[in-house]
Amino acid sequence: MSTRVVFMGTPEFSVPALEQLVQGEYDVAAVYTQPDKPEGRGRVMAPSPVKRVALQHRLEILQPATLRDPAEVERLAALRPDVVVVAAFGQILPQRILDVPNFGCLNIHPSLLPSHRGASPIPAAILAGDEDTGVTIMLMDAGMDTGPTISQFVVGIEPEDTTASLTVRLARAGARLLEETLPLWLDGCLTPQPQDESRATYTTTVTKKDGAIDWELSANELWRRVRAFNPWPGCYTRWQGKLLRIHEAVPLHKEGDVVPGLVVALEFGQPPEVGVVTGDGVLGLLNVQLEGKRAIPAAEFLRGQRDFAGAILGDGT
Repeated sequence: MSTRVVFMGTPEFSVPALEQLVQGEYDVAAVYTQPDKPEGRGRVMAPSPVKRVALQHRLEILQPATLRDPAEVERLAALRPDVVVVAAFGQILPQRILDVPNFGCLNIHPSLLPSHRGASPIPAAILAGDEDTGVTIMLMDAGMDTGPTISQFVVGIEPEDTTASLTVRLARAGARLLEETLPLWLDGCLTPQPQDESRATYTTTVTKKDGAIDWELSANELWRRVRAFNPWPGCYTRWQGKLLRIHEAVPLHKEGDVVPGLVVALEFGQPPEVGVVTGDGVLGLLNVQLEGKRAIPAAEFLRGQRDFAGAILGDGT
């Protein structure tokens, strides 16, 4: 008999793992995902990426607002899962849920635990300036990413990586690691290893305010923030009373003026052609977007806005 698996996940990061289970020799008994949410100007209710894929494969879909209801524990138990696989589901699983499957609940976490536990491990790795991150498959317990690890895979962070691009690579790595790990786990060939609590670090939830640029920070730190907060919430500053979003930038190790936030013209024809003085160095701008306009190369923006060079940008608030 094939192994009965229940999958829990919600965003795009979760999709490759679900696809891997569907393609494998597993009986996907049900898919749990977060309730539909309103999107766009019309606030139309939209399904999660995982729900869209589950619909394509005609899988049973469950969308409880909480798993703490005793009725939800009974519903999961009725599915008779051998194992539950979790990837960015969006809810904390109570102990009564964790106790249901014989082989436990396995979580695909996008960091090398115990580093970057919590809600935003991918932007946290970029913000920290880490050279490497990765994915960890852990046996879940009632804590926040504190369960023993089963397997890990290292993924390098490239200089041009944003949270968007790194998420795609980590999602694929997580699916490959699941393909390798799950059969060995079910066969009893793997022993979970306790995490080293002395090395644990925690992330915080990213908010819209985190995108506001403080030009007193160094060019290197702002460069990491631009990448970490792409696609959301994005990094932004203010110019002439309007929001100016910085979509792409690069740190320049140049001696800047003494005024953080000062826009300076750089060498013509060699991107970046415009930069902003920071607390340490100059942040070269490559792609920007003025409020109400489309995103364009910063050099094009400079040519169209002659009074941009020499301006002092605000702090984004």
